[in-house]
Amino acid sequence: MGPVDSARENRRVGQEIDRARFEPRDFERFARSLGHETQALGALLEGGGLSARSDVGGLEVEIWLVDADGLPSPRNEAFLERLADPNVVHELARFNVELNVRPQRLSGEGLRRLEDDLAATARACEAVAAKLGVSVVAIGILPTVSDAALCPQNMSTSARYRALNEQVLRMRSGRPIELHLVGIESLRTSHADVMLEAAGTSMQVHLQVPVALAVRSMNAASIVSAATVAIAANSPFLFGRRLWAETRIPLFEQAVDVGGPERRVTFGTSYVRSSLLELFIEIQEHYAPILPMALPAEAGRFAHLRLHNGTVWRWNRPLVGFDEDGTPHLRIEHRPMAAGPSVLDMTANMAFFLGLVAWYAQSDAAPERALPFSSAKQNFYEAARLGLSARVDWLDGNRWELRRLVLDALLPLAQGGLERLGARRDAIDRYLAVIEGRAANGRTGAAWQCAFVDRYGADFGALVRAYRENSAAGEPVHRWAL
Repeated sequence: MGPVDSARENRRVGQEIDRARFEPRDFERFARSLGHETQALGALLEGGGLSARSDVGGLEVEIWLVDADGLPSPRNEAFLERLADPNVVHELARFNVELNVRPQRLSGEGLRRLEDDLAATARACEAVAAKLGVSVVAIGILPTVSDAALCPQNMSTSARYRALNEQVLRMRSGRPIELHLVGIESLRTSHADVMLEAAGTSMQVHLQVPVALAVRSMNAASIVSAATVAIAANSPFLFGRRLWAETRIPLFEQAVDVGGPERRVTFGTSYVRSSLLELFIEIQEHYAPILPMALPAEAGRFAHLRLHNGTVWRWNRPLVGFDEDGTPHLRIEHRPMAAGPSVLDMTANMAFFLGLVAWYAQSDAAPERALPFSSAKQNFYEAARLGLSARVDWLDGNRWELRRLVLDALLPLAQGGLERLGARRDAIDRYLAVIEGRAANGRTGAAWQCAFVDRYGADFGALVRAYRENSAAGEPVHRWAL
C-alpha cells in the first residue's frame, strides 16, 4: 500500500520526487496550488465536467520477493530491471513490488480479463524471479519478515521514499514511531523510520463511478469493508506474534502516524453527505502536505491534489483520474483487503466487493440511513481483529456473525450487483463460489496460516514455503491442505 499511491501513476503525471528536504516557501506554494485545484475540482463537479462513464474496475497488488528459505529478498532493483514491465513498479521496501492491472469495463468478460491479466503478470514475475534465484509471494504480512529487516538499508532507492521518511519524522519532531498491537498475543516495538509500513502488502481495488452514484458508492464501500477485510484476511502474524486476523490494519495506521490529531491512515469520521468533494476539502484543510513538490503545468491537471491525496490513506479513498480522452473522472479505491493467497482468490475478493457496492449504491433505500457510521467503523475493526468469527451490527438491525452474514445475506446481494454491472453469469458463479467456499469452512488465508502453525509449530520458513507452493498451484485457499 505504497507510500505515495500509486507509484506508476505518480511518475506518469510527473510526480516523481527529486529531493527529501523542503523549505517553508515550498509548503506555502504547494498549499496555494492545492487550494486552487480543490476549487477547480468543485467547479467541475458543480458544472457537470466529470466523466459519466461507470462500471470500470482495476486493481493493484503488492507482492514479496523471497529466497529459498522463505525470507524476504531485497532484490527489487535487479528484478524490475530484468522484468522491464512499466506496470510493475517499486514499493517502499526492496523486497516488495507492485503489480498494476489495466482497468477493464466490468460488463461481459471484464472480470475474467482482469483475472487473466493479473495471472499473466504474476507468471512473468515468477519467471524473472526464478532467474534471480528468488520467488514471488502474494501475502498480506510475510510471516518471516523480521524487525531487523525493516531498516533503511532495505528501503527502495527512489527519492520519494527517502522524502516520505524524512518528512514523517520531521512532523514527529524526530520521535520514533511506536507500534503497539494487542491481539491474541501482543507486540510492542519502535522504529526511527517508516519501514514498519513495508511489513504489510495489500490488494487495492479501483472502481470508476459517475457523479450521480459517487456518494452512495463511497458510503457503500465503507459499510461493506467489514465483510471484505474479514473474507480476505491474510495477515495473522508479525514478528512471530499471532495478532489480528488482518494485522495490516493496525500496523499501517501506526506505521505512518505523524503524531498530530489527524491520522494519515484512517477509516474516516463520517459518511459522505452530498459530494465526494467533501473528502478532498477535508484532506486539504486538515492534513498538512508531506511532499510539497513544485509540479510543472505539464504534470497534468490536479497534480498537486493527486499527490497530496496520495499521502492520506483512507481505507476507502476518493481518487481523481482521467479517461483515455483526458476527461477527468472519480474513482473509489478500496484498500482493506490483503494481497493473496492466489490469483483466483484475489479476483474473487474484487468481484465480491464490486458486486456489493453496485447493489447497495443502486438499492431503493440508502444503506447509510440504516447503519450509523460509528457502527460501520466498529464493524470494520472487529472484522479485522477477529475475521469471519466477528459479530457485527447490520442494516437489518440484527447482530450477525460475519461468516453467516456472508453466506446468508451478502452473497445473493453481490450476485445481484454483478448482474447489474453486466458481468457474465459464468464469471459471477466462478468468483462467488470461491467466496462461498471460504466462508462455509472458515478457511481464509489467515485461518490457513494459523492452522499450519497449530499443526507444525512456529516454523515460519516452512509456512512460507508451503504457502508459496499452494499459491503457485492456483487453487483457492479454502481448498488448500495442511
